[in-house]
Amino acid sequence: MTPWESSEPAVVLLEVVVLLIDQKLPWACKIVSYLLQRNAFTLFREIVLVGKENKRPDSCGKVPSLERMLSLIISHVGQKPCICPHIDPQCSFSSQMLTIPFLWRVFPSLKEVFATRGLSQHYIHQMALCVQGHTNVLPNDVSAEYPGYACLLGNMLETAGVSLAQPDCSFEMAIDLAAVTTFLLETLPPIKSSSRETKESSTLGEDDASLPDEMEIILNIGLEQQIINGINSRFLLQLTNVLFGEISLSGSHYGLDEKEVKAVGAACSFLHVTFNTLPLERIMTILAYRTDLVRVLWNFMKQCHEKQKWSSLPEQLSHLPADAPGWLLPLAVFCPVYKHMLMIVDNEEFYEQEKPLSLKDIRCLIIILRQALWQLLWVNPMAHNNAVKQITNSPASKRNPVESIKQRVSDVASELLSQLQDWNNRRQFTPPSDFHADGVDDFFISQAVIDGTKANDIMKRAPFLVPFTSRVKIFNSQLLAARQRHGAHGVFTRNRFRIRRDRILEDAYNQMSALSEEDLRGLIRVTFVNEFGVEEAGIDGGGIFKDFMENITRAAFDVQYGLFKETADHLLYPNPGSGMIHEQHLQFFHFLGTLLAKAMFEGILVDIPFATFFLSKLKQKFNYLNDLPSLDPELYRHLIFLKHYQGDISELELYFVIVNNEYGEQTEEELLPGGRNLRVTNENVITFIHLVSNHRLNFQIRQQSSHFLRGFQQLIQKDWIDMFNEHELQLLISGSLDSLDVDDLRLHTNYAGGYHSEHYVIEMFWEVLKGFSLENQKKFLKFVTGCSRGPLLGFKFLEPLFCIQRAAGSASEEALDRLPTSATCMNLLKLPPYRSKQQLETKLLYAINAEAGFDLS
Repeated sequence: MTPWESSEPAVVLLEVVVLLIDQKLPWACKIVSYLLQRNAFTLFREIVLVGKENKRPDSCGKVPSLERMLSLIISHVGQKPCICPHIDPQCSFSSQMLTIPFLWRVFPSLKEVFATRGLSQHYIHQMALCVQGHTNVLPNDVSAEYPGYACLLGNMLETAGVSLAQPDCSFEMAIDLAAVTTFLLETLPPIKSSSRETKESSTLGEDDASLPDEMEIILNIGLEQQIINGINSRFLLQLTNVLFGEISLSGSHYGLDEKEVKAVGAACSFLHVTFNTLPLERIMTILAYRTDLVRVLWNFMKQCHEKQKWSSLPEQLSHLPADAPGWLLPLAVFCPVYKHMLMIVDNEEFYEQEKPLSLKDIRCLIIILRQALWQLLWVNPMAHNNAVKQITNSPASKRNPVESIKQRVSDVASELLSQLQDWNNRRQFTPPSDFHADGVDDFFISQAVIDGTKANDIMKRAPFLVPFTSRVKIFNSQLLAARQRHGAHGVFTRNRFRIRRDRILEDAYNQMSALSEEDLRGLIRVTFVNEFGVEEAGIDGGGIFKDFMENITRAAFDVQYGLFKETADHLLYPNPGSGMIHEQHLQFFHFLGTLLAKAMFEGILVDIPFATFFLSKLKQKFNYLNDLPSLDPELYRHLIFLKHYQGDISELELYFVIVNNEYGEQTEEELLPGGRNLRVTNENVITFIHLVSNHRLNFQIRQQSSHFLRGFQQLIQKDWIDMFNEHELQLLISGSLDSLDVDDLRLHTNYAGGYHSEHYVIEMFWEVLKGFSLENQKKFLKFVTGCSRGPLLGFKFLEPLFCIQRAAGSASEEALDRLPTSATCMNLLKLPPYRSKQQLETKLLYAINAEAGFDLS
């Protein structure tokens, strides 16, 4: 065919062949068979590849002779009444021609013939047979950037949408297409969007650099685009419609039929590989909102779970060994798609309308996810994290498909369970224990603090599997170990401060804000100065410091001071306008973060009720629309109204701007560049809603939260609090809001000075304490321990245990008029032997309400 000037004889020859293989002629099969037996497609491939390099413009606009001949041959083979013998798959049209880069650009008419006449069904089925037989039938690659399997995939996907839309497209055709596409996608290197590439490269560690010795494959950018464009919304919709078209979503009493299992297997295999290969943002929204994927997969998983038998997906579809757990592939696909749906679902849809799944189904889903995670992370754990990371990030994942998919399922199931726990914390629909695994015991807890153990890995990846009380024990042991590492300061405390009670925040900030991390971890001792400028009599053995922490946090987080505001539910969050009140507001936020961390580091509970969306900042989490009701329920209602508005939103005259109003000063901010001129429409309203939520929940308080977090992390490591959700974190800070458990305190009390558990004074004391109001019980605790909250796990964890001692010299009448006193550093109550319950109650109430500082002792 080269040079073109001398190609006329070849053209004449091709024209003659076109005439001879007309389907109406009786010898058509003989001639096609003759050509196929002599590997004609291999010759045609060479002609095309050489011709592409020397291609001249086609001036007459005619369909080239070679293209017309190919159209006739592929229309003949495999179609009735063709009786051509089967040929070697390596010499077939699929192998030799579909692996030519951008074949349809060379032969646009051939593309139409291949896609619309049902021909693709025959050729895709032939490819599926090769895939099942693990047969390599592809010719040598045209070049390194045009590997044959990638060209085959690109050309096949370019026509697949049209093929799936044909009325005669069968279920078997969709199964074959999914199998072949899955196999070819698995062979590809990951194709990343720029945003995903940036995100992933920024998180690569040193371990990721040492990948297996395999040549890195870089596809031609045009070929990449052909593949990405092929798996578009139309293709995904058509493939899932054909696969799921005849599946009942109501469930069957007779179990899952073979067709449903094949459909689920084909869809899951294809999508799992797609998620690993293509940019997710292009396909996730389509799968979540425009297909039945979530409902079909949930129906499948629910039936398998209820029957306690997971159907094995066909091995030729899943490319996994037959003994791989049946829940692996469905969860690998279901979890990320359902998680994506939950990002946009609002509270009314989730709790009231129960969309997309009923709350009863979600409770079942939680159990499935919990059992799968425990199996993956504890019962049959995967290889070490770094090794698994190498597997999933490299072509070697094809050699370790089970390890690779286990890693993915453990990640996506953990993320989804964490998200469902957030929903349960907003409004409880299932007991918190539903998230807890059954196998957590003392051995697990002892292992959890040791790096590299299975238990330690679970605490980092899926801490919600472990009951809250067990995680608190682990947290306390971490704190204790950190305090012991700095125990040398216990003998000679080098940080002693004089603090005026009426200027507690200013004095503390001026004296303590410059302390180093090492000093903060060591002992800090305080001497209080009363309003008369006189040092109080108490000696700080730890009790005065606890009192100091409780008082300074109360002053610093008081909304009157201007650093914090409160929600309608009286929950605290940083004041967006704090800079208008305090010039050094960011330094104060850093100091307050350090103060809160010091309280937690020393195991001191402080009564500071934070808003959930602010606690998320301590965990470095992002807040979304569904967190907005806790800050501004009215704004949330307006945004939900917009989300469900049936009319033309542009008529409401809204723009991408938001008005801030702080202390009577109004400012307008654009939510997007040029937002003042960008009107909100039905097409962009979801973007507008999320930008408004982001502004109020994240952007407005970003500086204050950032400085608070820096101070907090000076003492409290991120992985320590990552074990807890926001609700639990509030309990770590403040303890339970429930009434004081007097019975628990009594059970863990020591006695001295002649008192014992059955002494008449002691019997009266417990009756009096039990009858106190919650407020007076909290004041009593503060009086004897320096803190108004008891230990989170009960009074057996109070160090030292609470002790009631008979007051010295209390035998005389004069002594009986004395008030009870305390030594908070020893959690000690010195109680005179009052003769009546009324006298004991009166004296005790007076003592705990006197607010006499430490002069009373």
